[in-house]
Amino acid sequence: PIGQYVGTALVCLLGVKKLACFDFDFKHWPVDFSWKEVSSLKLSKGGVSLLRPESKHRGAADSVLNSVRTLPCHILSYLIVHSFGRRMLYPGSVGLLQKAMRPMLQQGQARLVEEFEGQRNKLVACDGNEIDTMFVDRRKDGGQAGKTLVICCEGNAGFYEVGCMNTPLEGGYSVLGWNHPGFGGSTGVPFPQNEANAMDVVIQFAVHKLGFQLSDIIVYAWSIGGFTASWAVMSYPEIRALVLDASFDDLLPLALKVMPDSWRPLVTHTVRQYMNLNNAEQLCTRDQTQINTFVGPEDITSNRGNDLLLKLLQYRYPKVMTEDAIRAVRQWLAAGTQIEEESVYMGYEVDDDWCLSVLQSYQTDRETLFPWSVGEDMTLEGRRQLALFLARKYMRNFETTHCTPLPISEFRPPWKL
Repeated sequence: PIGQYVGTALVCLLGVKKLACFDFDFKHWPVDFSWKEVSSLKLSKGGVSLLRPESKHRGAADSVLNSVRTLPCHILSYLIVHSFGRRMLYPGSVGLLQKAMRPMLQQGQARLVEEFEGQRNKLVACDGNEIDTMFVDRRKDGGQAGKTLVICCEGNAGFYEVGCMNTPLEGGYSVLGWNHPGFGGSTGVPFPQNEANAMDVVIQFAVHKLGFQLSDIIVYAWSIGGFTASWAVMSYPEIRALVLDASFDDLLPLALKVMPDSWRPLVTHTVRQYMNLNNAEQLCTRDQTQINTFVGPEDITSNRGNDLLLKLLQYRYPKVMTEDAIRAVRQWLAAGTQIEEESVYMGYEVDDDWCLSVLQSYQTDRETLFPWSVGEDMTLEGRRQLALFLARKYMRNFETTHCTPLPISEFRPPWKL
Protein backbone atom coordinates (compact mmCIF):
# COMPACT_ATOMS: atom_id res chain seq x y z
CA PRO A 1 0.00 0.00 0.00
CA ILE A 2 1.02 3.58 -0.63
CA GLY A 3 0.85 4.39 3.10
CA GLN A 4 3.41 1.69 3.85
CA TYR A 5 5.90 3.11 1.35
CA VAL A 6 5.30 6.64 2.62
CA GLY A 7 5.85 5.48 6.19
CA THR A 8 9.06 3.69 5.23
CA ALA A 9 10.33 6.78 3.42
CA LEU A 10 9.45 8.94 6.41
CA VAL A 11 11.45 6.70 8.75
CA CYS A 12 14.41 6.91 6.38
CA LEU A 13 14.16 10.70 6.35
CA LEU A 14 13.89 10.93 10.12
CA GLY A 15 16.90 8.69 10.54
CA VAL A 16 18.13 6.79 13.55
CA LYS A 17 18.36 9.90 15.75
CA LYS A 18 14.58 10.33 15.77
CA LEU A 19 14.08 6.64 16.42
CA ALA A 20 15.90 7.22 19.70
CA CYS A 21 12.76 8.99 20.92
CA PHE A 22 10.92 5.66 20.89
CA ASP A 23 11.30 2.71 23.25
CA PHE A 24 12.21 -0.63 21.71
CA ASP A 25 14.47 -3.56 22.57
CA PHE A 26 17.88 -2.04 23.27
CA LYS A 27 19.76 -5.03 21.87
CA HIS A 28 18.54 -3.96 18.40
CA TRP A 29 19.66 -0.37 18.98
CA PRO A 30 22.42 0.80 16.61
CA VAL A 31 25.87 1.42 18.10
CA ASP A 32 26.45 5.13 18.70
CA PHE A 33 30.07 4.93 19.84
CA SER A 34 32.73 2.23 20.13
CA TRP A 35 36.08 2.18 21.91
CA LYS A 36 37.62 1.31 18.52
CA GLU A 37 36.98 4.89 17.39
CA VAL A 38 39.76 6.03 19.73
CA SER A 39 42.95 4.55 18.31
CA SER A 40 45.22 5.89 21.07
CA LEU A 41 43.90 3.47 23.73
CA LYS A 42 46.52 1.04 25.01
CA LEU A 43 44.78 -2.00 26.46
CA SER A 44 45.98 -5.14 28.18
CA LYS A 45 44.48 -8.55 27.46
CA GLY A 46 41.58 -7.99 29.87
CA GLY A 47 40.96 -4.37 28.93
CA VAL A 48 41.92 -1.19 30.72
CA SER A 49 44.52 -1.22 33.49
CA LEU A 50 43.48 -2.10 37.07
CA LEU A 51 45.42 -2.05 40.32
CA ARG A 52 46.15 -5.66 41.23
CA PRO A 53 46.84 -7.10 44.69
CA GLU A 54 50.58 -7.45 45.28
CA SER A 55 51.78 -11.00 44.74
CA LYS A 56 54.23 -12.58 47.15
CA HIS A 57 57.54 -13.44 45.52
CA ARG A 58 58.51 -17.11 45.89
CA GLY A 59 60.83 -19.53 44.23
CA ALA A 60 59.54 -21.58 41.29
CA ALA A 61 59.24 -24.84 43.26
CA ASP A 62 57.62 -23.11 46.23
CA SER A 63 55.20 -21.33 43.89
CA VAL A 64 54.07 -24.59 42.25
CA LEU A 65 53.67 -26.29 45.63
CA ASN A 66 51.66 -23.37 46.98
CA SER A 67 49.43 -23.37 43.88
CA VAL A 68 48.61 -27.04 44.38
CA ARG A 69 47.94 -26.51 48.09
CA THR A 70 45.62 -23.56 47.50
CA LEU A 71 43.82 -25.05 44.47
CA PRO A 72 40.66 -25.96 46.45
CA CYS A 73 40.45 -22.38 47.73
CA HIS A 74 40.77 -21.04 44.16
CA ILE A 75 38.03 -23.36 42.91
CA LEU A 76 35.69 -22.51 45.79
CA SER A 77 36.30 -18.77 45.36
CA TYR A 78 35.50 -19.03 41.65
CA LEU A 79 32.26 -20.92 42.32
CA ILE A 80 31.17 -18.49 45.03
CA VAL A 81 31.76 -15.32 43.04
CA HIS A 82 30.24 -16.67 39.80
CA SER A 83 27.11 -17.97 41.52
CA PHE A 84 25.58 -16.10 44.45
CA GLY A 85 28.52 -13.82 45.33
CA ARG A 86 28.32 -11.50 42.35
CA ARG A 87 24.52 -11.36 42.56
CA MET A 88 24.64 -10.46 46.26
CA LEU A 89 27.12 -7.68 45.56
CA TYR A 90 25.23 -6.39 42.50
CA PRO A 91 21.56 -7.31 43.00
CA GLY A 92 20.60 -4.93 40.20
CA SER A 93 22.01 -7.46 37.72
CA VAL A 94 19.46 -10.10 38.76
CA GLY A 95 16.84 -10.53 36.04
CA LEU A 96 13.97 -11.06 38.47
CA LEU A 97 14.64 -7.72 40.19
CA GLN A 98 14.91 -5.92 36.85
CA LYS A 99 11.63 -7.45 35.74
CA ALA A 100 9.93 -6.23 38.93
CA MET A 101 11.40 -2.74 38.43
CA ARG A 102 10.67 -2.52 34.71
CA PRO A 103 7.59 -0.23 34.97
CA MET A 104 9.52 2.15 37.22
CA LEU A 105 12.56 2.11 34.92
CA GLN A 106 10.42 2.75 31.84
CA GLN A 107 8.72 5.65 33.59
CA GLY A 108 12.07 7.12 34.66
CA GLN A 109 13.49 6.76 31.17
CA ALA A 110 10.42 8.42 29.62
CA ARG A 111 10.79 11.33 32.06
CA LEU A 112 14.45 11.84 31.11
CA VAL A 113 13.60 11.86 27.40
CA GLU A 114 10.42 13.93 27.53
CA GLU A 115 11.17 16.40 30.33
CA PHE A 116 14.93 16.81 29.89
CA GLU A 117 15.31 15.88 26.19
CA GLY A 118 17.61 13.05 27.18
CA GLN A 119 19.52 11.24 24.46
CA ARG A 120 19.93 7.48 24.85
CA ASN A 121 23.07 5.97 23.35
CA LYS A 122 24.64 2.55 23.03
CA LEU A 123 28.39 2.36 23.61
CA VAL A 124 30.59 -0.67 22.97
CA ALA A 125 33.40 -1.22 25.48
CA CYS A 126 36.70 -2.93 24.68
CA ASP A 127 35.42 -6.24 26.08
CA GLY A 128 32.45 -6.20 23.70
CA ASN A 129 29.87 -5.28 26.32
CA GLU A 130 27.18 -2.84 25.21
CA ILE A 131 26.69 0.01 27.68
CA ASP A 132 23.31 1.73 28.00
CA THR A 133 23.70 5.48 28.59
CA MET A 134 21.54 8.59 28.88
CA PHE A 135 22.86 12.09 28.13
CA VAL A 136 21.16 15.37 29.02
CA ASP A 137 22.78 18.38 27.33
CA ARG A 138 22.37 21.68 29.18
CA ARG A 139 25.01 23.66 27.26
CA LYS A 140 22.38 25.21 25.03
CA ASP A 141 20.62 26.67 28.09
CA GLY A 142 23.40 29.21 28.50
CA GLY A 143 23.98 28.63 32.22
CA GLN A 144 27.44 28.14 33.70
CA ALA A 145 26.53 24.80 35.28
CA GLY A 146 25.47 23.40 31.91
CA LYS A 147 29.04 23.70 30.62
CA THR A 148 30.09 21.11 33.21
CA LEU A 149 29.35 17.45 32.57
CA VAL A 150 28.55 15.26 35.58
CA ILE A 151 29.16 11.57 34.88
CA CYS A 152 27.10 9.50 37.34
CA CYS A 153 28.11 6.08 38.68
CA GLU A 154 25.17 4.25 40.26
CA GLY A 155 24.95 1.95 43.28
CA ASN A 156 24.69 -1.84 43.31
CA ALA A 157 20.93 -1.75 42.70
CA GLY A 158 20.83 1.62 40.95
CA PHE A 159 19.94 2.48 37.37
CA TYR A 160 20.34 5.81 35.59
CA GLU A 161 16.58 5.83 35.04
CA VAL A 162 15.87 6.28 38.74
CA GLY A 163 19.30 6.85 40.27
CA CYS A 164 21.67 9.56 41.39
CA MET A 165 21.76 11.46 38.09
CA ASN A 166 18.58 13.24 39.16
CA THR A 167 20.59 15.27 41.70
CA PRO A 168 22.89 17.10 39.24
CA LEU A 169 19.96 17.43 36.83
CA GLU A 170 18.21 19.58 39.42
CA GLY A 171 21.30 21.79 39.55
CA GLY A 172 21.26 22.55 35.83
CA TYR A 173 24.34 20.47 34.97
CA SER A 174 24.81 18.49 31.79
CA VAL A 175 24.58 14.88 32.93
CA LEU A 176 25.70 11.53 31.53
CA GLY A 177 24.30 8.43 33.25
CA TRP A 178 25.16 4.82 32.45
CA ASN A 179 24.10 1.39 33.63
CA HIS A 180 26.51 -1.21 34.99
CA PRO A 181 27.20 -4.24 32.77
CA GLY A 182 24.19 -6.52 33.18
CA PHE A 183 21.92 -3.68 34.35
CA GLY A 184 19.03 -2.45 32.19
CA GLY A 185 20.09 -2.34 28.55
CA SER A 186 23.78 -2.96 29.30
CA THR A 187 25.17 -6.41 28.56
CA GLY A 188 27.76 -8.46 30.44
CA VAL A 189 28.32 -8.96 34.17
CA PRO A 190 29.55 -6.37 36.70
CA PHE A 191 32.99 -7.70 37.55
CA PRO A 192 35.63 -5.03 38.32
CA GLN A 193 37.39 -5.38 34.96
CA ASN A 194 34.11 -5.05 33.06
CA GLU A 195 33.10 -2.11 35.25
CA ALA A 196 36.35 -0.27 34.49
CA ASN A 197 36.08 -1.08 30.78
CA ALA A 198 32.56 0.38 30.77
CA MET A 199 33.64 3.53 32.61
CA ASP A 200 36.48 4.02 30.17
CA VAL A 201 34.25 3.99 27.09
CA VAL A 202 31.81 6.34 28.86
CA ILE A 203 34.63 8.86 29.39
CA GLN A 204 35.87 8.45 25.82
CA PHE A 205 32.32 9.00 24.58
CA ALA A 206 32.00 12.18 26.66
CA VAL A 207 35.24 13.59 25.27
CA HIS A 208 35.31 12.41 21.65
CA LYS A 209 31.60 12.34 20.83
CA LEU A 210 29.93 14.83 23.16
CA GLY A 211 32.77 17.36 23.00
CA PHE A 212 33.59 17.89 26.69
CA GLN A 213 37.11 18.43 27.96
CA LEU A 214 38.28 16.27 30.88
CA SER A 215 38.70 19.49 32.87
CA ASP A 216 34.96 20.11 32.40
CA ILE A 217 33.95 16.75 33.90
CA ILE A 218 32.88 15.97 37.47
CA VAL A 219 32.48 12.30 38.38
CA TYR A 220 29.67 11.71 40.89
CA ALA A 221 29.20 8.29 42.48
CA TRP A 222 26.81 6.72 44.94
CA SER A 223 27.77 3.73 47.12
CA ILE A 224 29.48 0.95 45.12
CA GLY A 225 29.75 3.33 42.17
CA GLY A 226 32.75 4.74 44.02
CA PHE A 227 34.88 1.98 42.47
CA THR A 228 34.45 3.10 38.86
CA ALA A 229 34.53 6.76 39.93
CA SER A 230 37.85 6.38 41.76
CA TRP A 231 39.20 4.34 38.84
CA ALA A 232 38.23 7.18 36.49
CA VAL A 233 40.08 9.92 38.39
CA MET A 234 43.07 7.61 38.86
CA SER A 235 43.25 6.88 35.13
CA TYR A 236 42.35 10.38 33.89
CA PRO A 237 44.16 12.91 36.12
CA GLU A 238 42.77 15.86 34.19
CA ILE A 239 39.22 15.19 35.40
CA ARG A 240 38.08 18.23 37.35
CA ALA A 241 36.58 16.73 40.49
CA LEU A 242 35.14 13.69 42.25
CA VAL A 243 32.07 13.62 44.50
CA LEU A 244 31.42 10.42 46.49
CA ASP A 245 28.09 9.86 48.22
CA ALA A 246 27.80 7.10 50.85
CA SER A 247 30.78 5.17 49.49
CA PHE A 248 33.52 3.14 51.18
CA ASP A 249 37.29 2.63 51.22
CA ASP A 250 37.55 -1.09 50.49
CA LEU A 251 35.09 -3.95 50.01
CA LEU A 252 37.09 -6.49 52.05
CA PRO A 253 36.35 -5.09 55.56
CA LEU A 254 32.65 -4.93 54.68
CA ALA A 255 32.67 -8.53 53.45
CA LEU A 256 34.57 -9.81 56.51
CA LYS A 257 32.09 -8.06 58.79
CA VAL A 258 29.12 -10.11 57.56
CA MET A 259 30.86 -13.49 57.23
CA PRO A 260 31.96 -15.96 59.95
CA ASP A 261 35.52 -15.52 61.24
CA SER A 262 36.36 -19.06 60.12
CA TRP A 263 35.74 -17.96 56.53
CA ARG A 264 38.26 -15.10 56.71
CA PRO A 265 40.96 -16.69 54.44
CA LEU A 266 38.38 -17.70 51.84
CA VAL A 267 36.61 -14.32 51.90
CA THR A 268 39.91 -12.46 51.64
CA HIS A 269 41.05 -14.54 48.68
CA THR A 270 37.68 -14.26 46.91
CA VAL A 271 37.42 -10.49 47.27
CA ARG A 272 41.04 -9.76 46.37
CA GLN A 273 41.03 -12.13 43.41
CA TYR A 274 37.63 -11.37 41.87
CA MET A 275 35.95 -8.36 43.52
CA ASN A 276 38.81 -6.10 44.57
CA LEU A 277 36.86 -2.85 44.95
CA ASN A 278 39.77 -0.87 46.39
CA ASN A 279 38.51 2.72 46.26
CA ALA A 280 41.01 4.20 48.73
CA GLU A 281 43.98 2.59 47.01
CA GLN A 282 42.91 4.02 43.67
CA LEU A 283 42.38 7.50 45.14
CA CYS A 284 45.81 7.43 46.78
CA THR A 285 47.46 7.14 43.38
CA ARG A 286 45.82 10.40 42.34
CA ASP A 287 47.31 13.83 42.82
CA GLN A 288 45.13 16.66 41.64
CA THR A 289 41.46 15.69 41.66
CA GLN A 290 39.43 17.47 44.34
CA ILE A 291 37.22 15.17 46.40
CA ASN A 292 34.04 15.50 48.42
CA THR A 293 32.62 12.61 50.42
CA PHE A 294 29.29 12.39 52.23
CA VAL A 295 28.34 10.05 55.05
CA GLY A 296 25.01 9.36 56.71
CA PRO A 297 24.33 9.08 60.45
CA GLU A 298 23.69 5.34 60.61
CA ASP A 299 26.30 3.81 62.95
CA ILE A 300 28.53 6.71 62.05
CA THR A 301 31.63 5.53 63.91
CA SER A 302 31.80 2.34 61.79
CA ASN A 303 30.99 4.05 58.50
CA ARG A 304 33.62 3.03 55.93
CA GLY A 305 33.43 6.51 54.44
CA ASN A 306 35.33 7.62 57.54
CA ASP A 307 38.14 5.17 56.73
CA LEU A 308 38.18 6.40 53.14
CA LEU A 309 38.73 9.96 54.38
CA LEU A 310 41.45 8.96 56.86
CA LYS A 311 43.37 6.90 54.30
CA LEU A 312 43.22 9.75 51.80
CA LEU A 313 44.40 12.35 54.31
CA GLN A 314 47.17 10.07 55.59
CA TYR A 315 48.41 9.60 52.03
CA ARG A 316 48.22 13.24 51.01
CA TYR A 317 49.37 14.85 54.28
CA PRO A 318 51.46 12.22 56.13
CA LYS A 319 53.33 14.78 58.28
CA VAL A 320 50.05 16.32 59.45
CA MET A 321 48.23 13.05 60.18
CA THR A 322 50.13 11.96 63.26
CA GLU A 323 48.49 9.68 65.84
CA ASP A 324 47.29 12.63 67.88
CA ALA A 325 45.85 14.38 64.81
CA ILE A 326 44.10 11.16 63.73
CA ARG A 327 42.49 10.88 67.17
CA ALA A 328 41.18 14.43 66.81
CA VAL A 329 39.73 13.66 63.37
CA ARG A 330 38.13 10.45 64.65
CA GLN A 331 36.52 12.43 67.46
CA TRP A 332 35.11 14.83 64.87
CA LEU A 333 33.92 11.93 62.70
CA ALA A 334 32.16 10.32 65.68
CA ALA A 335 29.96 13.39 66.15
CA GLY A 336 26.37 12.48 65.32
CA THR A 337 25.08 15.95 64.47
CA GLN A 338 26.41 19.14 62.95
CA ILE A 339 26.16 20.80 66.37
CA GLU A 340 28.39 18.12 67.88
CA GLU A 341 30.80 18.44 64.95
CA GLU A 342 31.04 22.18 65.48
CA SER A 343 31.59 21.64 69.20
CA VAL A 344 34.56 19.34 68.53
CA TYR A 345 35.92 21.71 65.91
CA MET A 346 35.68 24.73 68.20
CA GLY A 347 37.07 22.71 71.11
CA TYR A 348 40.36 22.37 69.26
CA GLU A 349 40.25 26.12 68.46
CA VAL A 350 40.80 25.59 64.75
CA ASP A 351 41.80 28.82 63.00
CA ASP A 352 40.52 28.43 59.42
CA ASP A 353 42.39 31.46 58.12
CA TRP A 354 45.69 30.23 59.54
CA CYS A 355 45.19 26.72 58.13
CA LEU A 356 44.36 28.09 54.70
CA SER A 357 47.38 30.40 54.68
CA VAL A 358 49.70 27.52 55.65
CA LEU A 359 48.44 25.33 52.81
CA GLN A 360 48.51 28.16 50.26
CA SER A 361 52.04 29.09 51.27
CA TYR A 362 53.19 25.48 50.91
CA GLN A 363 51.52 25.15 47.52
CA THR A 364 53.18 28.36 46.28
CA ASP A 365 56.69 27.57 47.48
CA ARG A 366 56.95 23.87 46.61
CA GLU A 367 55.75 21.22 44.21
CA THR A 368 52.03 20.50 44.46
CA LEU A 369 52.05 16.74 43.82
CA PHE A 370 50.96 14.56 46.71
CA PRO A 371 52.05 13.45 49.23
CA TRP A 372 52.94 16.81 50.78
CA SER A 373 55.49 17.28 53.55
CA VAL A 374 53.57 20.19 55.06
CA GLY A 375 53.39 19.86 58.83
CA GLU A 376 56.82 18.35 59.45
CA ASP A 377 58.00 21.39 61.45
CA MET A 378 54.62 22.10 63.01
CA THR A 379 53.55 21.93 66.65
CA LEU A 380 51.18 19.23 67.89
CA GLU A 381 48.41 21.81 68.19
CA GLY A 382 49.04 23.05 64.64
CA ARG A 383 48.83 19.51 63.21
CA ARG A 384 45.53 18.89 64.98
CA GLN A 385 44.08 22.14 63.66
CA LEU A 386 45.24 21.44 60.11
CA ALA A 387 43.97 17.84 60.24
CA LEU A 388 40.49 18.93 61.33
CA PHE A 389 40.45 21.76 58.78
CA LEU A 390 41.28 19.33 55.96
CA ALA A 391 38.78 16.73 57.20
CA ARG A 392 35.95 19.28 57.13
CA LYS A 393 36.96 20.42 53.65
CA TYR A 394 37.01 16.90 52.22
CA MET A 395 33.94 15.46 53.94
CA ARG A 396 30.42 16.55 54.84
CA ASN A 397 28.15 14.64 57.19
CA PHE A 398 24.65 14.75 55.75
CA GLU A 399 21.94 13.29 57.97
CA THR A 400 19.96 10.87 55.82
CA THR A 401 19.53 7.17 55.03
CA HIS A 402 21.76 5.27 52.61
CA CYS A 403 19.17 5.04 49.84
CA THR A 404 17.91 8.64 50.02
CA PRO A 405 19.05 10.73 47.02
CA LEU A 406 21.42 13.58 47.82
CA PRO A 407 19.53 16.90 47.61
CA ILE A 408 20.91 19.45 45.18
CA SER A 409 21.60 21.80 48.09
CA GLU A 410 24.32 19.37 49.21
CA PHE A 411 25.76 18.75 45.74
CA ARG A 412 28.53 21.23 45.14
CA PRO A 413 31.93 21.19 43.44
CA PRO A 414 34.58 20.12 45.97
CA TRP A 415 36.79 22.55 47.83
CA LYS A 416 39.87 23.60 45.90
CA LEU A 417 42.89 25.24 47.47
